[in-house]
Amino acid sequence: MGFEVDEDILQDFLVEASEILEQLSEQLVTLERQPDDKDLLNAIFRGFHTVKGGAGFLSLAALVETCHKAENVFDILRTGQRRVTSELMDVILRALDTVNAMFAEIQSRQEPTPADPTLLEELSFYCQPEQENETAPSAEAAAPAGNSIESLNEQEYQQMLGELAAEPEQEQATSGSDSDDITDDEFEALLDQLHGAGKHGGVPAETPAADTAADKNTAGGDDELIDDGEFEALLDQLHGAGKGPTATSVPEKSVPASSQPVKAAPDAKPAAPAKAAPPPADTTVRVDTKTLDSIMNMVGELVLVRNRLLSLQSGHENEEITKAVTNLDAVTGDLQGAVMKTRMQPIKKVFGRFPRVVRDIARNMKKEIELEMVGEDTDLDKNLVEALADPLVHLVRNSCDHGIELPEEREAAGKPRKGVIRLTASQEGDHILLGIEDDGAGMDPEKLKNLAIKRGILDADGAARMSDNEAYNLIFAPGFSTKVEITDVSGRGVGMDVVKTGISSVNGSIFIDSEKGRGTKLQIKVPLTLAILPTLMVVVGEQTFALPLTNVNEIFHLDLTKTSMVDGQLTVVVRNRAIPLFYLQDWLLRGGKRDRKAHGHVVIVMIGNQQVGFVVDGLIGQEEVVIKPLDQLLHGTPGMAGATITSDGGIALILDIAGLIKAYARRYA
Repeated sequence: MGFEVDEDILQDFLVEASEILEQLSEQLVTLERQPDDKDLLNAIFRGFHTVKGGAGFLSLAALVETCHKAENVFDILRTGQRRVTSELMDVILRALDTVNAMFAEIQSRQEPTPADPTLLEELSFYCQPEQENETAPSAEAAAPAGNSIESLNEQEYQQMLGELAAEPEQEQATSGSDSDDITDDEFEALLDQLHGAGKHGGVPAETPAADTAADKNTAGGDDELIDDGEFEALLDQLHGAGKGPTATSVPEKSVPASSQPVKAAPDAKPAAPAKAAPPPADTTVRVDTKTLDSIMNMVGELVLVRNRLLSLQSGHENEEITKAVTNLDAVTGDLQGAVMKTRMQPIKKVFGRFPRVVRDIARNMKKEIELEMVGEDTDLDKNLVEALADPLVHLVRNSCDHGIELPEEREAAGKPRKGVIRLTASQEGDHILLGIEDDGAGMDPEKLKNLAIKRGILDADGAARMSDNEAYNLIFAPGFSTKVEITDVSGRGVGMDVVKTGISSVNGSIFIDSEKGRGTKLQIKVPLTLAILPTLMVVVGEQTFALPLTNVNEIFHLDLTKTSMVDGQLTVVVRNRAIPLFYLQDWLLRGGKRDRKAHGHVVIVMIGNQQVGFVVDGLIGQEEVVIKPLDQLLHGTPGMAGATITSDGGIALILDIAGLIKAYARRYA
């Protein structure tokens, strides 16, 4: 593979092809629901054609072959010679998977693996008109369909040009003539090939021969050759303006070097070539993500300096200093927002793969599922888009498998045969809310409790006190699965706990609600960006800690003498609900348990649908912090997400709430 070509050219191809392939995945699934959409057929045809063209320029023969055959299938479809069927779409989607696999290899600078010959044979089958597949094609049927040039595809047109270029050389070899021109008879024969014998009506004669001769004299004596612009004008006369094949549509390498200009017909009047419109100015610049990450890190440092100055300024009453710090605060905020925008990507980058996922699962499991997507243009940090891709795919697959029932079961329950899965995305303040909702069978909390007891995850007394929402969260327990039969989709006892861990790793949280027979709704809440984190600063002992604000539900002052012990666990009742209570000093400071104070601040945090109370010694307030990784010796410490520099110049550890509870709750209960 010629990766020795200019890296910028390769990068341009990778960027353009990546966008096209993402679009094709969604377009193909839409086409199956709208098989008569001509615009969609043309768009898919152009997509494969564009990728093929770029691959051909880079000499990626395997990719060219697969894209070319897929392109030919859509050429047949858009001309109405074949209908869109599920079987045809299965083959095309496999072809797209193959193209994506090749593209991944090219991104890794590897030679793409050729497509499976069986797949290429199936594509070739669908490249033929539908009637030809029903009866053995005759010799005439095997020829290019029709005698009109409009019915020729690009490859056949290029081949004809090559044959045209070769004919003068053959005649020269026979006659010994030095002339490179083709004769009038040869030009007439070419028109017969394109349109059918006697059907082209001859070369249009719009001007008298005398005028033609005058034009020749003006142009320079006996020279009867026409240039590219004049040849384009001739094609417009033959086919109608803009309908004929253009010289620019034929790649330069497709025409042999020996090809010669075409001689003008005697009565044809040369037309002046149209003046080309100036190309639009390029308004985009490609920037390496490492550069963006570096800029974001520097902005993060600037945020820390701003926080420090705001803290120092609060103790002084100098008006000039106050103005300067206020201006710095405003500019830093604007700069932070602008840099964040450069890292933002629409959630559509993830949502775009779901139509294919749902289509394949529905077809495999013989279900009828309609996918609705809302808020695809919602932007969030590029790193979050990548981090959420796998968890979201698993949740959608889970809704298809566990949620949506078979058509017969839905019909028996009085539901429409076709189930609906709805994906939503929206921004609320400095967070993104993602929703996955289905109108399927829902979850049975009692069944979940019994399964948890059977597998040793829960005891009978604990299950009896558990609310329905708490029961729904059992599906996130490691090894928990409600699927009896193992399938290719789910039911292997892994996955949902990994989903929750993945979401927690990006400081997100997941909430679940369900109703038996009506459906299930999952809501994921994540911050806009991972680089700068809104936190609540608290004091434990004499040290400062940061709690991610996304986990904080409420804060209140509590008379700690009014707590109760339930099954050995300290609890506090808030709005008629018992919430487990833990002293952070027992987990985070040396010396173990200390004397309890009569009063304290309680921070209620949410983990899924579960609320937990943390007793702290003091509250500092909300602060945006920049996450710094822990030193290698401290890396992996349970309950620690990283560290940051506080506004007073000190160091605070950022707590991983989910990890903290998992590591310490049972130990200190």
